[in-house]
Amino acid sequence: MARTIAIKKGKDIKLVGEAEKTLVQATNPDVVAIKPPDFIGMTPKMLLKEGAEVKAGTPIFYEKTNDRIVFTSPVSGEIAEIVRGAKRRIMEVRILADKQNAYEEHGAADAKTLDREAVIDHMLKAGVWPMIRQRPFSTIADPFSSPKDIYISCFDSSPLAPDMDEIIKGHEAEFQAGIDALNRISEKEVNLNLPAQGGETYAKTQGVQVNRFKGPHPAGNVGVQVHHLDPINKGEVIWYTYPQEVIIIGRLFLSGRYDARKVVAMTGSKAKERKYYETISGASMKSLVEGRVDMEGTRIISGNVLTGSQVSMDGFMGFFDNQVTAIPEGDHHKFLLTEGWLSPGLNRCSMSRAYPSWLFGGKKYDLDTNLNGEVRAFVVTGQLEKVFPFDIYPMQLIKSVMTNDIDKMEKLGIYEVDAEDFALCEVVCTSKIEIQKVIREGMENLRMELA
Repeated sequence: MARTIAIKKGKDIKLVGEAEKTLVQATNPDVVAIKPPDFIGMTPKMLLKEGAEVKAGTPIFYEKTNDRIVFTSPVSGEIAEIVRGAKRRIMEVRILADKQNAYEEHGAADAKTLDREAVIDHMLKAGVWPMIRQRPFSTIADPFSSPKDIYISCFDSSPLAPDMDEIIKGHEAEFQAGIDALNRISEKEVNLNLPAQGGETYAKTQGVQVNRFKGPHPAGNVGVQVHHLDPINKGEVIWYTYPQEVIIIGRLFLSGRYDARKVVAMTGSKAKERKYYETISGASMKSLVEGRVDMEGTRIISGNVLTGSQVSMDGFMGFFDNQVTAIPEGDHHKFLLTEGWLSPGLNRCSMSRAYPSWLFGGKKYDLDTNLNGEVRAFVVTGQLEKVFPFDIYPMQLIKSVMTNDIDKMEKLGIYEVDAEDFALCEVVCTSKIEIQKVIREGMENLRMELA
């Protein structure tokens, strides 16, 4: 029996540039990359060197603290470059892709006939295990532990987010196979979290507990969903993943191959061809945006405008991202009477009803990256509480993180949240504090303290 939970706090930010529901093949990327910084708390140790030949599914590096967690190539080809940053930290492993993929054969298997250890071992060897993460901290799931529950959020409520129903079309069998595998490694049925309206294809999945949510963003965040279903207490762990990753896991069990194809939505007002594109995990941004985006005065974001990362044409898609957003750069001054604070503000988006534009509820905005202000004292305004749908005091929690007061952080609910849950708080914050960065750094300090 499906449960329906209403999320009352939050805010839907309506932007120009939604992708039309048409799936096309993207340009095959000449280069793809695996980026270790995409995996929180992970220290990579290389197995191969530059120049090594690989197939799709060949192990490239492993987790330093657990050599069973390996990361495999999404394509066949040659390791072209290992990009290092400060202190020789590995930032990217770039792979020159073959025109035709060759695969490592890991062997097809029916997850329903395997025990828990066999399913986990199969996923570890093929390199799909990093697709499962755990809360708190959003690190790669520990294969030697058992979670309280497994959650899959099958809808995204962030601005211009892709329609997850489009993601699953034609891949129902792979999704079901992925669910079967996840059920073998969980003591309970997997929680499938759907929107109040829609998601009927997902609802046909067998062996799951369906939960439905209605309300504004961030209703699609798995942290919000878990908080309203069964909050995480200190010492408890839940695992979570998303539909694209479940499909890739399912392909492994059906075909015996690590097939890293995924669907990416091209969105944003600066995108000329707003469609869904099938590409490869870690694809070069050039293969996705070249000829499809007006690059003059444009910021390219891997992900959505609230939590995504800015990338250049020479960059690559994030491992967990399924959206590219192209919006105007906010690199110009705004004249007082036309765009500034003296203007009527009929075309300005306001989260606090400072402008009359709030009267036009369905209006979509073409927003740029301008902060419209500078960092100032972090004061109590009451705005954060209006968009934060947790039974948690956000202002007090943020300040306890800033002062690294671990006792207060724990008492105020740090184990239930992640940085993405504070994205709207960052938008409405009149102090222009980078709240997501503060929370992420605080959680890392706490994780290291508990290690």
